[in-house]
Amino acid sequence: MAHESFEDGPTAALMNQHLVSIKVDREERPDVDAVYMAATQAMTGQGGWPMTVFVTPGGEPFYCGTYFPREYFQRLVVGIAHAWREDRDSVTGQAQQIAAALAERAAAPGVTQAAGGNELAGVGETAVTLLEADYDARHGGFGGAPKFPPSMVLEFLLRHSERVTSDTGARALKMVSGTAAAMARGGMYDQLAGGFARYSVDAAWVVPHFEKMLYDNALLARVYLHLWRRTGSDLARRVAADTCAWMIAELGTAQGGLASALDADSDGEEGKFYVWTPAELRAALGADDGEYAARVFGVTQDGTFEHGSSVLQLRQDPGEVARLARISEELLAARAARARPGRDDKVVAGWNGLAIAALAEAGLLLRRPDFIAAARAAAELLASVHQAAGRLIRTSREGAAGNTAGVLEDYACVAEGLLALSGVTGEARWVTIAGQLLDTALDRFQDPAGGFYDTPDDGERLIYRPADPADGPSPSGAFAVAGALLSYSALTGSDRHRDAAAGALGVLPAIASRFPRAAGWGLAVAEALLSGPAEIAIIGPPQDSRTVALHEMAHQAAPPGAVIAIGDGSAGQSEIPLLAGRQLPGGAPAAYVCRNFACRAPVADPEQLRAELRS
Repeated sequence: MAHESFEDGPTAALMNQHLVSIKVDREERPDVDAVYMAATQAMTGQGGWPMTVFVTPGGEPFYCGTYFPREYFQRLVVGIAHAWREDRDSVTGQAQQIAAALAERAAAPGVTQAAGGNELAGVGETAVTLLEADYDARHGGFGGAPKFPPSMVLEFLLRHSERVTSDTGARALKMVSGTAAAMARGGMYDQLAGGFARYSVDAAWVVPHFEKMLYDNALLARVYLHLWRRTGSDLARRVAADTCAWMIAELGTAQGGLASALDADSDGEEGKFYVWTPAELRAALGADDGEYAARVFGVTQDGTFEHGSSVLQLRQDPGEVARLARISEELLAARAARARPGRDDKVVAGWNGLAIAALAEAGLLLRRPDFIAAARAAAELLASVHQAAGRLIRTSREGAAGNTAGVLEDYACVAEGLLALSGVTGEARWVTIAGQLLDTALDRFQDPAGGFYDTPDDGERLIYRPADPADGPSPSGAFAVAGALLSYSALTGSDRHRDAAAGALGVLPAIASRFPRAAGWGLAVAEALLSGPAEIAIIGPPQDSRTVALHEMAHQAAPPGAVIAIGDGSAGQSEIPLLAGRQLPGGAPAAYVCRNFACRAPVADPEQLRAELRS
């Protein structure tokens, strides 16, 4: 509608004559989007974008829809204006009734009590069974077309497969491996530069919607990293590394943050930057290499996309590894001459938090200091531009903070990222900032009855205060804050934060028992809670090779949701309570494995540490 109606002169004039038009960026204002999407779904029985909502000056909706063709939209504007002039009392009365009904339905996010360990374990087992019934054994993923990357569900299944030794764990891992391979080998994944597109329009992951989002790639990089850690899959390792490198190269900003997205279009055509014909391959590579590339990447004469073009796939690794690498570099160079997709340069705090966690972990496990440097740079931007006195601004652009207050997702995901970064770098300041953010979440977002709202109690008043615990394309604020609170409690021993984490999971059984695909992050956090989580303290001089080996092993063998702190054994490391009082036994680096701050005897050998973590 933006091109068809809003940029059309006569339509714009009509809107300016009769309406006060407000275009909402749903990435900047997810709270506004959530409130009016609920209204649209309630009034029409469906939702989606673009979303078109007519409201009173007080914000109460009275007519909702999604896409309207230009001619219909013009008639609708005239009709709405006529109704407002001639029958305003009826319109406002209806709008107030709708707003009241929406507010009543969304009144209380709270739950009466936190779920216990036995209940959470049962919920996980049930979720695996329900997901298995929805699993596409042929193509991977869940359900039919369109298929979205089920990042949070895959993280849950991975953690479940690590925690349990029963047949359920093996079944869970099989779904992860099948889905991860199918996505990475299909058109959803950029076979030349790395990075995942938003979703696949078909069930076989062949043709994507070519938009690339930061949150998808941050979540998927971590999933593939954890899959490699779990199975040793070369494919998973390569995809994790390449996705992290893609985030830095394509979304990295001059100020150190990561931009939110790349557009699907270039030159007004979706996918034009990414697709190839056999003739284009031959022109770029020559006849022999062009024909080889067409076979390897599945580029056919008829095409898998539009106008005889094909999306590159790599359904199996060819034997000629060096040749494929050379050809890929040549195709990348040729593609660089094409018109590039536009980039949305706004930096979203919560999504950068997800990326910080992925980049920091991948940097340590894959021995890529450039990834760790990128994670630290993003954290520095969030700390200096987005954060002050424990409060967050959701977005920035070109180093200047926006005017949109952070929502629960931002506080939770930034805290999670900073805790992961501290576990990699040993820098305690990140734990301190994370604690401040989580205290704000508890003070400003928590419902006294349990659970969390998505907006703070002192935020802008909408027609109701949104509180949606179900995952969307990224973790819900409620489940994300549960994970961050649990990690922080494991590092600090704080009962307040652990109890709040358990309380945030109180809604999990109701959602996961019916819609497990909407509860992946909550299920993943529940696996961490059931596992302890493990608390791992590494003590030793940071440059000592023995300290480095223990640190790497801690991340390599960590159980689900484990937290890691690293210090040198000095008195000043008490900023992180898990490190307080930890010494170097016999003067040598050592690792302490604890749960609820009850620790086993320290170990000095990496393989001993592996055994401790898996026992």
